Amino acid sequence: MSQKVELVKNAAGRLVPTMVNGREQTPFQGVGKYTPTAAKTAPPVPTCNDYPRDGNKVVSYVRHEGKGGIVPTQATACDSPIAALKVALKNAGIRDGMRISSHHHFRNGDKVANAVFQAATELGVKDLIWFPSACFPCHAPLIDLLESGVIHHVEGSMNGPIGNYCSTGKMRGLGVLRSHGGRWQAVQDGDVHIDIAVLAAPTCDPFGNANGVNGPSACGGLGFGLVDSIYADHVIAVTDNLVPFPCVPWQIQGNNIDQVVVLDEIGDPSKIVSGTTQLTRSPDRQMIAELAAKFVRAAGIMQDGFSFQAGAGGTALSFAIYLKEYMKEAGIKARFIRGGSTKYLVGMLEEGLTEFILDGQTFDLDGVRSMRDNPHHIHTSPFTSYNWHGKGCFATFVDCVVLGATEVDVNFNANVVTHSDGKLLHGIGGWQNCLASPCTILPIPAVRDRIPVIVDEVTTLVGPGELIDVIVCERGIAINPKRQDLIDATKDSGLPIRKIEEIKAEVDRMCGGPPTKPQLQEKVVAAIKWVDGTVIDCVRAVDA
Repeated sequence: MSQKVELVKNAAGRLVPTMVNGREQTPFQGVGKYTPTAAKTAPPVPTCNDYPRDGNKVVSYVRHEGKGGIVPTQATACDSPIAALKVALKNAGIRDGMRISSHHHFRNGDKVANAVFQAATELGVKDLIWFPSACFPCHAPLIDLLESGVIHHVEGSMNGPIGNYCSTGKMRGLGVLRSHGGRWQAVQDGDVHIDIAVLAAPTCDPFGNANGVNGPSACGGLGFGLVDSIYADHVIAVTDNLVPFPCVPWQIQGNNIDQVVVLDEIGDPSKIVSGTTQLTRSPDRQMIAELAAKFVRAAGIMQDGFSFQAGAGGTALSFAIYLKEYMKEAGIKARFIRGGSTKYLVGMLEEGLTEFILDGQTFDLDGVRSMRDNPHHIHTSPFTSYNWHGKGCFATFVDCVVLGATEVDVNFNANVVTHSDGKLLHGIGGWQNCLASPCTILPIPAVRDRIPVIVDEVTTLVGPGELIDVIVCERGIAINPKRQDLIDATKDSGLPIRKIEEIKAEVDRMCGGPPTKPQLQEKVVAAIKWVDGTVIDCVRAVDA
């Protein structure tokens, strides 16, 4: 597939491709300016005649299960996870060029995706498209399969080595990065057709009902795999904890599952605490987090019954700790907190500082435990919380969100996918979707690795500045001029409110001048989608 694509200027002034991997694209038309006209895609409608009357869909298992569960019957006994998955993939009719999807609730502890594509390798299949909700450093072995031609390209958030591989221009197709809600939108609207979904299920019954809150590999919710289970032509649930019917609660319904495979181990839940999901220990970033919490208090956002979301970054996690103390001092209780959940948010729920956690992803084992045991810790999916092509989603009424960024510019535009060197090393996650909040706050360091983070123009536009309200750094707080209400609310607060241009100039002087723009090639290697499915920007190749 040729990488040479026609580029047009979109409403944000960015040159973007009109075709991506053989599909015509709609350029970004502005926030809230694009509405799809086509009907939603219908899920496949199979019939009970094609499935066993006793409901047992287990087709293969590893002979010596390492983590317990009932012994499958009427299934092929295999000597390895690869052999067991080969049985299911053959039954699914895998062939060259298919799109295979997976979810990332195990984050850097996933042990299913690599095994699936190794099984496909042994079956001699080529040119597969991988459609993960995200991939992580643990998936680096798949680079060899991209090189060999088993995998053609990746359409999903790329964190780490695979993103770096894409940046070098070696991937044969264009990478496509979507938000969590945008991924659901793409499947629902027919932009993406999933041939086979392979879903890691920490607990599953033979019928295919599954959840992520029970079993030795419990990882929490499975919401990112829900759209795959509904819309894929063929769905394989992979578990290491097979239980008798019914598996309750079920987050994935067995009515949408075609086959069940039982392995010794599907993931390491301790590694869902990975990368950015650890509390910052930097004094500067602790100060930034404290400033952000003080701003929320001073702006009048922190009121009885309010709601907030804190992202998975270390500074955002620290923000939640400071906000908790201010809430306790003021006797204020939140109606709900939007997760990704962590032990810090769980602590607030258990101390009565919030009535509910509405959780799309658990980021540590305390979150897993809480989702399993506490009825006020609610499992959600991108459909209810993030999907812009629905009859509303609750991202629009979370009172404030606190998120990270790799770059921001003087127009409040933000980047979360590429670094200052232009390399694609991160995914979008729910970041774009959260910008729908009435108040979006980005607590970021003014300098990262001696390079200014506030720039004249972001390398990659992921979030439009009109949706980003406040930038908090160790040099002060910049409020978007469009938010006169926030400026008025905090003018007598004593907080270091400054113009973003002033902060940038100070940081540039401190660093010996503005940062040098990365040297990028003309070659486009990835497309960045906005929440409505339009193309907001693209990523260009860098030197290897």
